[in-house]
Amino acid sequence: MVKELSLIFTLVLIGVALALIWFGWRNRLRRQSDVDPLPAIPAVLGTAVAVADGQYVASTTAGDWLDRIAVHNLGIRTNAELSVHPEGVLFDRSGAGPVFIPAASLTGVRQESGMAGKFVEKDGLLVVSWMLGSRELDSGFRTRHADDKTTLLNALQDLIPAAPQANADSGK
Repeated sequence: MVKELSLIFTLVLIGVALALIWFGWRNRLRRQSDVDPLPAIPAVLGTAVAVADGQYVASTTAGDWLDRIAVHNLGIRTNAELSVHPEGVLFDRSGAGPVFIPAASLTGVRQESGMAGKFVEKDGLLVVSWMLGSRELDSGFRTRHADDKTTLLNALQDLIPAAPQANADSGK
């Protein structure tokens, strides 16, 4: 009888925890309902300057690595391919839909050791800063192969106007 009560108590606690997580995510979606829609992917993209497989970590409010953006599935961690094109950056995410960032919306790129619950070695993540309407966001990407990170970083720095590159180089 004690085992059955322990099992029931544990299942109730798990159910309550899952319900609280669901309510929290739903409230976050409601609070972020004013976030602008994602930019459309151009009908024709130029040849990719750099491409790498890896993991799309999440998008957060710029400067606040814990404030995950829930709308448009931007807060969902998933496998992805990141490609840098003359027109902008494309995160081709598995199961969550692509995210295209026009080159004019990019404000910076830097390397970090973590964001939104994903922590890796020093400078293991590429973090792309960009504007979505009036909000500045940070989107994190972890390359599958370490050598790809330098190629992507250089391509992104070449794509972004000269002023934000100083911030990227200083590791801001």
